[in-house]
Amino acid sequence: MTAAQALGGIAVPMYQDAPAAEFVYVLNDAQIAYAVVEDQEQVDKMLEAKPQVPTLEHIYYDDPRGLRNYEGVTSFERLLEIGLDFDRAHPAFFDAEVAKGRPDDVSIMLYTSGTTGKPKGVCQTHNAFIVSAQGGCGFDKLGPHDSILSYLPMAWVGDHLFSYAQWLVAGFTINCPESGETVMIDLREIGPTYYFAPPRIFENLLTQVMIRMEDASALKRWLFRHFTEVARRCGPDILDGKPVGAWDRLQYALGNVLVYGPLRNVLGMSRIRVAYTAGAAIGPDLFRFYRSIGVNLKQLYGSTETCAYVCLQPDGGVKFDTVGQAAPNVEIRIAESGEVLVRGPMLLKEYYKRPDATAESIDAEGYFHTGDAGFFEESGQLKIIDRAKDVGRMSTGAMFAPNYIENKLKFFPHIREAVAFGNGRDYVCAFINIDMGSVGNWAERRGIAYSGYTDLAAKPDVYSLIRECVEQVNAELAAESGLVDSQIRRFLILHKELDPDDDELTRTRKVRRGFVAEKYRVLIDALYGGKSVQHIETQVKFEDGRTGMVSADLAITDAKTLAPQEKRAA
Repeated sequence: MTAAQALGGIAVPMYQDAPAAEFVYVLNDAQIAYAVVEDQEQVDKMLEAKPQVPTLEHIYYDDPRGLRNYEGVTSFERLLEIGLDFDRAHPAFFDAEVAKGRPDDVSIMLYTSGTTGKPKGVCQTHNAFIVSAQGGCGFDKLGPHDSILSYLPMAWVGDHLFSYAQWLVAGFTINCPESGETVMIDLREIGPTYYFAPPRIFENLLTQVMIRMEDASALKRWLFRHFTEVARRCGPDILDGKPVGAWDRLQYALGNVLVYGPLRNVLGMSRIRVAYTAGAAIGPDLFRFYRSIGVNLKQLYGSTETCAYVCLQPDGGVKFDTVGQAAPNVEIRIAESGEVLVRGPMLLKEYYKRPDATAESIDAEGYFHTGDAGFFEESGQLKIIDRAKDVGRMSTGAMFAPNYIENKLKFFPHIREAVAFGNGRDYVCAFINIDMGSVGNWAERRGIAYSGYTDLAAKPDVYSLIRECVEQVNAELAAESGLVDSQIRRFLILHKELDPDDDELTRTRKVRRGFVAEKYRVLIDALYGGKSVQHIETQVKFEDGRTGMVSADLAITDAKTLAPQEKRAA
């Protein structure tokens, strides 16, 4: 990537798990001529796409396994040899090309996740990412002494900022895992001081911890429950250097020896000085858990169009329900509609070949319209409610913020994904995806036999388990001002996992809410129509490109809701 940028090329990273059909759109839209890919799987995708992409002329691969008899592709090793020969023949060429570069040249094109339509190519300049990296590195005092694990997709703006642009500025050590399967092992072995992950990763790590604790001895389970409660009570204050009573400090110190220290070690977070999460809202409970055990986890707020750089949380000033204060060189304003507007050198130059979209997103004063609804708290920190387009009103007039409800549900290790409905309705209903690993482990320990996801999701015992989670969320919502009407009245457990390959999630695993609502309209109608069972047949795509059908009779169940005074009295 650095080499291409040095020569004035524009890097366009893509998601490696996307099928060839998704590649075609980006390859054509960006008019890609050179493709550098990892292995045979990615070469096959490029060769499949090539007849539909007239600009694609060169395909280079890194891993030669399985590619001996392939024609029309070149090894990366051979590409280096070609480059060395050219350099010897034209020794001044490279320096001359570098000298042509300007700060406002486009350095990379990152495609948006496309939750509501076709992805757009976001053109970012060298200056935008360097200013963002300098601001972040200065804010958290990052330098050559730090190390990071680079394991996230290069196509995601967060990885480009943290694993690439900040490395160029700070000079820290980048560590790459051996493979996707060894990330956790490598994380423990490397012990990075600086860590970045989307909420989904932190959710999965906590789920693994909870599964292991359920299999632990009675004494270990008691110690874990007792000391996590101590940590919840005083851990964040200790981390922030705030006053804490002597007895709590003593208990926390003991918990650090018996529980928190070993747990951080298992998670590979023993040496972490600062950790960030971004890409989606993180549930306050999940956020609190990591900070309570001594992990300096912070949220940042940004988007592809802002180099993932708008707000940062300062040490000692981390709040669980905000995304922090304006980052250096960033201006933030709240529109009358409640939408968050931002301005600064980190903004995109344009959407590629989309002047209409560029003009629509950046107003005459140079403010980018984020599409998020939020407000500033008295402390000056920004609080994001939800995507502005997703925030609605219930028939009672109460605000409906689906993402807020979904994040509360996903804090439970048994729930992998959730989709809430309620805009314009009398009450809230939800789709639930169970976490196969967590619920499968729970079922096996109780002797509940199952043949797969669809079978397990339909078990009455599993419905009872999920109902407990839903009702705990309802109890929390009943205690929050203005959210009592957002309690979940009815829910169902989907017969399949929501999947990017089925267009239900983006490649960054954000729910494509409109698509899901349309695809499963019959289920929404059943939830609000008072039905207790609904039959559904759904087409699914397999990894090899084949399609199939999954059908099931889905149970629909009620959940207990609370009046505000009931929760307060408790």
